Amino acid sequence: MTKIVSHEALNQLYDAPHPLAESKEIMHLEEHAIHFIKHSPYAVIATTDKAGFNDVSPRGGEPGFVKVLDPHTLAFADMSGNNRLDSLRNLIDNPKMGLLFMIPGIGEIVRVQGSATLHTDEALLDRFYEGQKRPKLVVKINVETTLFHCPKAIAFAKLWSDDHKVDRTFLPSLLKIIQDQVTSSI
Repeated sequence: MTKIVSHEALNQLYDAPHPLAESKEIMHLEEHAIHFIKHSPYAVIATTDKAGFNDVSPRGGEPGFVKVLDPHTLAFADMSGNNRLDSLRNLIDNPKMGLLFMIPGIGEIVRVQGSATLHTDEALLDRFYEGQKRPKLVVKINVETTLFHCPKAIAFAKLWSDDHKVDRTFLPSLLKIIQDQVTSSI
């Protein structure tokens, strides 16, 4: 087996990308990306810790839980979770982040990359009330790149297909899984 260690060796394995694929990455949010994000109830965020390890974390809410403040800025509230704060700590150490926005039933994905900052401004927090609950902080992202991904991965996985929904009974509850993992690591 040969280890690929250079861009040149990698490029020899693949055809050149189509010019449209190369040019679809833009430096702001345009009308279609804005419309998609406003309808998205789910995003996956990627951050990097001090040691250089990537962390990927799901975020969800009502469609539009990630707000488009302008064509160069997104924001979302950090609502209470498990309080590990992995992503938030990572953003303090390294503000670069990536986001994948998804809408159930739609194969395309919007990818955004940018630099994030954490905020506790009263006026900004007030924009993110969820019911009677106000967030502790808001993550603002200065958008550096945006692109639409083609739907191949979603189609191959049949992610939105009712015929491919899995009966959860093969897997114990999350609580049971964590209890077993903690017990086995002692």
